[in-house]
Amino acid sequence: MLKKILAFTWELVKVVVISLVIIIPVRYFLIQPFYVKGASMEPNFEDHQYLIIDELSFRFHNPARGDVIVFRYPKDPQEYFIKRVIGLPGEKVEVKDGQVFVYNQEFKDGVALEETYLPADLKTFANTGTESVKLGPNEFYVMGDNRNSSKDSRSFGPVDRSFIIGRVMFRGWPLNKITVFQTPSYQY
Repeated sequence: MLKKILAFTWELVKVVVISLVIIIPVRYFLIQPFYVKGASMEPNFEDHQYLIIDELSFRFHNPARGDVIVFRYPKDPQEYFIKRVIGLPGEKVEVKDGQVFVYNQEFKDGVALEETYLPADLKTFANTGTESVKLGPNEFYVMGDNRNSSKDSRSFGPVDRSFIIGRVMFRGWPLNKITVFQTPSYQY
């Protein structure tokens, strides 16, 4: 009887150790769960949704315009934010006349972003005010999709690359809204 208990315990220990060897690297180096708090990304991401963040791909390339990212809040790195990348390193981002304009090598005179992920009735109302920011070599300009309820680069400035944790890859909760996310393409 004691021999069976020891054999069972040994098998259990092996299963736990093997599981930890697999799970820990995946959790800390590849993907990470993230829980949405607040309304800054509505209607695309809502309060209490559960997301999976891809931490690996940004080790090989920079975020792209339109990526939804999770990053450490520059003014308090203990807090995590979720926002959409609008401006890339070296670009100039300007918010004026209800639109977001990007100036870069390809568009020296600027181009208005066609933000198809925003509801049509919110596009111009959401981008009120005027702002112009020139981004440094490692800086990204981020904005929430719910522009009127978002603390983003308009209030705390650009986000340094070192603060970015990863890209939103998958929504797992609620079950009726399970989604795999791709970077949107922009029509200029």
